[in-house]
Amino acid sequence: MTTTAPYQMPAVREAAPAPERTVYLIPSGDLRESANVPAWPFQQELERIVGEAAGATGWQVQRGFEPDQGLGHGFIRSQRMGMEVFRHIPPEAPLIVATANWQYSHHVLAGLRTHRGPILTVANFAPEWPGLVGLLNLNGGLTKMGREYSTLWTVDGTDDFFREGIATWIETGSITHDDSHVRLLPHLPGTAEVELGRALADQLLADKAIIGIFDEGCMGMYNAIIDDEMLNPLGIYKERLSQSALWAEMQTVTDDEADAIGTWLKDAGMTFRLGTDEATELTESQLRSQYAMYIAALRLSDDFGLDAVGIQYQQGLKDVTAASDLVEGLLNNVQRPPVTSRDGSRVLWEGKALPNFNEVDEGVAVDALVTNRIWTAMGMDPATTLHDVRWGEEFDGQYVWVYEISGSVPPSHFAGGYADAEGWRQGPEFFPAGGSTINGVSKPGEIVWSRVYIEGGGLHVDIGRGSVVELPDEEVTRRKQSTNPEWPIANVVLHGVSRDQFMGRHKANHAQLVYADDAGTADRALTAKAALFHRLGMTVHLCGDAVIVED
Repeated sequence: MTTTAPYQMPAVREAAPAPERTVYLIPSGDLRESANVPAWPFQQELERIVGEAAGATGWQVQRGFEPDQGLGHGFIRSQRMGMEVFRHIPPEAPLIVATANWQYSHHVLAGLRTHRGPILTVANFAPEWPGLVGLLNLNGGLTKMGREYSTLWTVDGTDDFFREGIATWIETGSITHDDSHVRLLPHLPGTAEVELGRALADQLLADKAIIGIFDEGCMGMYNAIIDDEMLNPLGIYKERLSQSALWAEMQTVTDDEADAIGTWLKDAGMTFRLGTDEATELTESQLRSQYAMYIAALRLSDDFGLDAVGIQYQQGLKDVTAASDLVEGLLNNVQRPPVTSRDGSRVLWEGKALPNFNEVDEGVAVDALVTNRIWTAMGMDPATTLHDVRWGEEFDGQYVWVYEISGSVPPSHFAGGYADAEGWRQGPEFFPAGGSTINGVSKPGEIVWSRVYIEGGGLHVDIGRGSVVELPDEEVTRRKQSTNPEWPIANVVLHGVSRDQFMGRHKANHAQLVYADDAGTADRALTAKAALFHRLGMTVHLCGDAVIVED
């Protein structure tokens, strides 16, 4: 006998069928409304471009939700909103995520994880807003979660690469990009560089290391979180710290201690563009907060015996204190203002860099930690930094990328060191409390670039060679003014990797960059680094003209 249970049963929502010849489109936005509103015109133009390309195939684009006229934009602005939007998208429908801005992948990953139709991520190849950065971050997150997707990019929507790509995806549900520049690590020779890499890996596995994380998951970067189960087998463990502890430690720093940091920087040649308007200009009070954060970060790192440290900043701290970027660039530099232990008995990390991973990107944490050890062992400057893969264009017959991060480049990456470093105020749309950048132009030289990422449930690293090139002053100025002039820039040529090969392959918004003394030494350092990662059990991919030195 069946009886009706006296319970309030939930209504089962039936999934809507996918309309014929219709592609759905959504954009993921920033958590900061101050960034969403100015990016909206660029997003509207990208959506027009996508709609036109799809229309040329006989299909139509249906937006997943209507823009909010009151807010002045049409971005998904929270995880909850993303879930609500996906309730109204047919789960079998082809879906495009269009990105013309920095976006929080966190807002849409829940819906993308369970969406059953084909997914295409698209960005405009434009400098004004970091759409490419947002695209690569989203792609890294989808790769980590094992969700199949295709990806495209375009300058203005007129190129055959984009229009044919849209047509192919609509017809087949997928796009395949050229990855002939990538190959697995070959058998390693018995050279000094390979021995060094393996010995440093064995030391890390035996003695272990700690990366300190002042809150995890900055700006929705799911791809930047490495679970302990993957991290610990490398010999690396997390110290989970709160940004509130950093803030509390900052309050114990005296004005005299903070001011001494500023005096050191100015004596070293660094200059600051100062004003009096806290809302729009860089002020002495903002600098003093940054100096206090620098001291606090070193002292807390000392308390916990950290081998590397990362500060989330962009949520939480951004509302109460100046930006962390000045701090992070200084930490990665060997020559930097001295900080003593609280009792004054020791100089912390004297004559050494404390590897910092900006935006608590744990792929960068692993990379920065091992890079610091290899470069130090080889007698080279270990100053390293991540960069956003921001944009690029051809110049004088070669493709030159704009690598640009929000102010945290170590001063030794500039030709004149601190003398070439300028402190500009961070933009109020991203940094309401202001703070100084370490602004400048990265010096010409040979580099090793890399990225640690998660794919197929395991850790991988792509590694390659490149050069930072010197461009005419007017071209550098044009590139900086086209993007964020307050941020440091590196004009990068990747060896043996085209623009589209890199875009189709890269699994993150960030690339790690470190200088070597010359081309031959860069090849040897890359060999040592590849050997170290391989010894740790990671899958190593050589990209472009990267070579393993045989003698």
